Amino acid sequence: MQLIFPVGLILIVVLWGIFSPESLGTISHVAMHAITKNFGWLYLWVVLGLVLFSAFLAFSRYGNLKLGKDDDEPEFSLPAWFAMLFAAGMGIGLVFWGVAEPLSHFTQGPPGTIARTPEAANMAMRYSFFHWGIHPWAVYSIVALAIAFFQYRRQGVALISESTKSLPWRPVQRMSGLFNGLAVIATAFGVATSLGMGAMQINGGLAAVFHVAINQYVQVGIIIFATALFITSAVSGVAKGVKWLSSINMLVAALLTLMVFVLGPTVVIIDTFTNTLGSYISELVRMSLRMMPFRDSEWVGEWTVFYWAWWLSWSPFVGLFIARVSHGRTIREFIVGTVVAPSIAAFIWFSVFGGTALHMEIWQGVPIAAAAKADLSMALFTMLDALPFGLIMSVVATLLVLVFFVTSGDSAILVLGMMSTGGDSNPSARIKITWGVLIAGIATSLLLAGGIDALQTATIVFALPFTIVVALMAISLWRAVREDWKEEQRIEKELRQRMRQLVSK
Repeated sequence: MQLIFPVGLILIVVLWGIFSPESLGTISHVAMHAITKNFGWLYLWVVLGLVLFSAFLAFSRYGNLKLGKDDDEPEFSLPAWFAMLFAAGMGIGLVFWGVAEPLSHFTQGPPGTIARTPEAANMAMRYSFFHWGIHPWAVYSIVALAIAFFQYRRQGVALISESTKSLPWRPVQRMSGLFNGLAVIATAFGVATSLGMGAMQINGGLAAVFHVAINQYVQVGIIIFATALFITSAVSGVAKGVKWLSSINMLVAALLTLMVFVLGPTVVIIDTFTNTLGSYISELVRMSLRMMPFRDSEWVGEWTVFYWAWWLSWSPFVGLFIARVSHGRTIREFIVGTVVAPSIAAFIWFSVFGGTALHMEIWQGVPIAAAAKADLSMALFTMLDALPFGLIMSVVATLLVLVFFVTSGDSAILVLGMMSTGGDSNPSARIKITWGVLIAGIATSLLLAGGIDALQTATIVFALPFTIVVALMAISLWRAVREDWKEEQRIEKELRQRMRQLVSK
């Protein structure tokens, strides 16, 4: 297997977390604080740049370029394609944070607001939109587009290093192996973060429905069980396993959302969506570049920087997977499908779940905020319990997280297998099993080292070096897109000249 260094590093962290979780938690926390303090601005600028770049490509003359030959058709239908990219992109995170994040902001209050006020509630929803909307999907979209462009238009292999080949700088070309290694490390830890959160959320669901104890041992057991499921799914192949699981999960997520929308405060949810969308659009630039140089606060680092690092660490995994299922689509269709549509779905999700939870907390006295403070994984189930058919919805939500867990793990080991076999689109079952065990080991060691805090810390630390790689991929993509567009224009011009010559004869 290639990429011995990243695999070795992953094994070291896994063993460290299992045998000395306290020291791993302490050292990683120190590293996270240093990174957020000194490099938080880098995350903000890079992600904003990717947002602007994706918008430019979608609405420019380059949007008609196809990811493949001119007569290539997409392999998957639009619903199946959307379901796969959405499930792989942020399924577990939406369920985990859909209630927990708005309530956390409401009770803590971002700097400049007073906790538990209407202003805090509005800002809580606005930052939830911000953290889960256009910015993360633009990160995924540009990374995936770069991979797909070089793979399908330049007949390259599905590797991160392939996406930097149009850069003229020789030192960059010599670092291609390092780029692939950083992508593997970022992917492994980013996915492990989501799987750890998924295990915590499933544990919360089991506690709400069956009164199972909430502790690390139960969560490790859940990781082992779910890992066996997603490894089994992965060896069945992407077209079978991920496609069907993703489609089923999208239907289940839509059903749960519809139930909460109908049984909850429907008018409040619509008002929340309308008001938050307006404030999100009007405050987009200010939120995108918000740092706090004159205030003693770690809020930006704990929330925005963590999220941007999480999305960047997920981007090689999600990017390679989206590229794998997006052959035959135009750049414009690709960006609209991977940025606009998922962002709208995330806005609806947070309006339904976050809006309902805030309404219950403020107007009905349901102690959702207290539940979130005690255990973030219980926030959703505390809200569902206050609604009609709450027990049924809690069961559905638990199953939803479990299937998202399987689809994320399934997609992740496929991508890690591709990256560790030189871009092979169908890595062997042995390699998939190996990666499944490794990422399950990371999730387990991080949970033992400090739960949610350790998961967030690992994401921020290991995403930093890959942030530079993503910026290089965007520059390389821009150069390649311009070259291919000019070439197509030259060919079209020659064809027109030949037609004129034939007509004149």
